[in-house]
Amino acid sequence: MPIPDYQTLMRPLLEQLADGQLHTLSELHDNLCQQFKLTPEEIKERLASGKQAVMRNRVGWAKTYLAKAGLLEVPVRARSKITGLGFKALEECPENIDNDYLKQFEGFREFTTPRKTAREEQPETPIHESDTTPDEQIASAYQSLNKSLADDILTTVMNATPLFFEQVVVDLMLAMGYGGSRKEAGQATQATNDDGIDGIIKEDRLGLDTIYLQAKRWQNTVHRPEIDKFIGSLTRKRARKGVFITTSEFSAGASEAVQNLDMKVVLINGQQLAELMIEHNLGVTCKEIYEVKTIDSDYFNDDE
Repeated sequence: MPIPDYQTLMRPLLEQLADGQLHTLSELHDNLCQQFKLTPEEIKERLASGKQAVMRNRVGWAKTYLAKAGLLEVPVRARSKITGLGFKALEECPENIDNDYLKQFEGFREFTTPRKTAREEQPETPIHESDTTPDEQIASAYQSLNKSLADDILTTVMNATPLFFEQVVVDLMLAMGYGGSRKEAGQATQATNDDGIDGIIKEDRLGLDTIYLQAKRWQNTVHRPEIDKFIGSLTRKRARKGVFITTSEFSAGASEAVQNLDMKVVLINGQQLAELMIEHNLGVTCKEIYEVKTIDSDYFNDDE
């Protein structure tokens, strides 16, 4: 079944604490995974950031919101216990406990209402209601911003000259750690623009192997005949590795053409090109940096 959102987890989490005993977050997480019959793959599914599992994140936020409302407490480090308000909530909410129910508690309202700085004159407004956790909202916003940025990058590349696109391809390979110097890479592309090959770049700085490049600044889909020609060029040069980069898309036949070959041929479409440029800081600049911090449990470990 789908991974439940954090509000769906609130009542089941409180039910886990209804025995009045202390429970760790790991215990609550594991019990809830069993209760909702999550598969091993669902349990391992991670946030877009890759830093934490989705289910673990949602259980953690359900616990945080319940604690802010006073329905559970943490009397000792890393162990939760239900409160009187928690037992009352289980009686009053036989179906589910959600943010609407928690709004009656001052602690929850204070936690979910942004604090106004001295410069701000606008009235305080509650945070956006959502079934996703704050971590997921940040990740979603980050993905949306990068998607918009990727579209802008592709538009800019398409409006540039073919020569500039060849430079982008070489610069990207260098940014990813391939090749030697920018000068060497530039000389290689200028000298090898024949027989369907747009460039050659070293796989490493020692030049132990080479990668042959083909770059197409196209709007139309790249079909199999173009890939077959590239493979033929690689074969004639006895090359073992090739990268075909386009600003458009590859057809299903084009993707099939590079399967089960004696050589390695990688296809990079326009969306992947833009994403790689963002990842390796090519043609983009940092606008804002937000640090999302978490508790350092080692610092607070006083077991010694």
